[in-house]
Amino acid sequence: MSQINHGGAQLAEAVKRAYELGQDDYHLEPMVLTENGVPVGRIQDNDAVIFCCRRGEREIELTEMFTDKDFSAVDIHKLNNLDFSILTLYHDKFKDLPIAFAPEHVEKPLAQVLSEAGKTQLHCAESEKFAHVTFFFNGGENNPFPGEDDICIPSPKGIDFDQQPELSLPKVTDTLTDALGKYDFIVTNFANGDVIGHTQNTAAKLEACAHVSRALEKVVGDALSKGYVVAVTADHGNIEKLYTAAGKSDGAHTTNLVAFVMMDPADPTPIQLRDGALSDVAPTVLDVMGIPQPAVMTGKSLAEGRDWGKDRKMLLIICDGWGLGPGDEGDAIHISDTPYWDSLLAGQSWSKLHASGEHVGLGAGKAGNSEAGHSNLGAGRCVMQDDVRLDAAVKDGSFQRNPVFLEAVEHVKKNHSSLHLLAYLTYKSSHGCIDYPLSICAMAKEQGLEQVYFHIIFDGRSTEPGSAPKLLGELDQKLEEIGLGLVVDGAGRGVVLDRDKNYDKVKRGYDAMVDGTGTQYA
Repeated sequence: MSQINHGGAQLAEAVKRAYELGQDDYHLEPMVLTENGVPVGRIQDNDAVIFCCRRGEREIELTEMFTDKDFSAVDIHKLNNLDFSILTLYHDKFKDLPIAFAPEHVEKPLAQVLSEAGKTQLHCAESEKFAHVTFFFNGGENNPFPGEDDICIPSPKGIDFDQQPELSLPKVTDTLTDALGKYDFIVTNFANGDVIGHTQNTAAKLEACAHVSRALEKVVGDALSKGYVVAVTADHGNIEKLYTAAGKSDGAHTTNLVAFVMMDPADPTPIQLRDGALSDVAPTVLDVMGIPQPAVMTGKSLAEGRDWGKDRKMLLIICDGWGLGPGDEGDAIHISDTPYWDSLLAGQSWSKLHASGEHVGLGAGKAGNSEAGHSNLGAGRCVMQDDVRLDAAVKDGSFQRNPVFLEAVEHVKKNHSSLHLLAYLTYKSSHGCIDYPLSICAMAKEQGLEQVYFHIIFDGRSTEPGSAPKLLGELDQKLEEIGLGLVVDGAGRGVVLDRDKNYDKVKRGYDAMVDGTGTQYA
């Protein structure tokens, strides 16, 4: 073991072999460090685990496996006396776990205001984005408000998404057309721009854009015919940028502005729209529907001064990952077959909204993401995102003094056991940052711990394709500087972080961490 340094180099070599077998960072199957054929650094009874991800909807299933005593979706090796901590509260089912950073409470989100005004509402999306039009849009509330119905359409299972670029959009479309006329307010998410935009398949991206345009034509046309005021916008950019500066396929989010298109079938005169930010959308909905805006909503209507009449209904369509690109050959939306979308920009009233950085509560210059986008859209104000809060804590040193982390260390000391860090290998994802586990590891060193194990989750979205070995090398160097920490396994985000109840898949990651099951390397 003395020659393996801190384990990053060994895992990097295993990753390179996986590349040769056709795997990519996102889909890397579990790989496990061994010594003399025996897995090293397994999570065992009496250990402490800190899940160093901050977002939530993709972290739920793995957290369930570690913490739910009644978990039975798949057969797993359950652990006793395990101290399992999470960075943020991403579902109220985990409210009794140690939570390092309690969530910022969103007071009076749009859904609650509509409910209290006696309005009925529908929140509909396919499962890949269902949490975004419910949990995140509703300010972190898991349960629907009175008068709110939530419909989740299952996303495709058992295939890579780029093999079905339409995803479940046809079923979402049919559900919406059936619901129009039955609700006062409807919000929906078209997932394709983000889900397919994250892939490396250019042809699939172009096809996805075409599907979105056709779905818009059908749903918007039906809504207008039934008297709905319709707004079409996005939560952030993604699919519009096909290539990186180096000419490689780009699957990352962008900092581009997004469009806000608005149509009123009761009045054909142009709608005077100003530019703004995502936080201005909820106030615009309330303006249209004639409902007073609560004081905590600091955004402003994008169409102030227009007379909407009485008893108006409204449809809000959020095209996920659908930014305003440069309109060149590297812009997927521009070069795709999207005649209806093109007609909206050419013939309807629209403005531009900020959907990234400080405008949505993220760090300056940071690309937007679905969590930030939907929380701002639903809150009607700028919602400070977890990455800003956590990054500030890392910088001012309070991160290492967090009581939850210190209690995990004390649990390890008391039980003469080990500390395990589920570490996300990236610097800029909305799900986490490698700086978090590194900071905890440095704290553990100061507290006198001798066994701290890193269980790597590879990103493959916010990172460049094929960059995992380089990032592991950088991690090795930082662990050497700390003088503590051993990388003992790794698996792709597409395996470990799921949000569609593919428990058999997540189990492969769990089994690697707990039982040492996976491709072995030394």
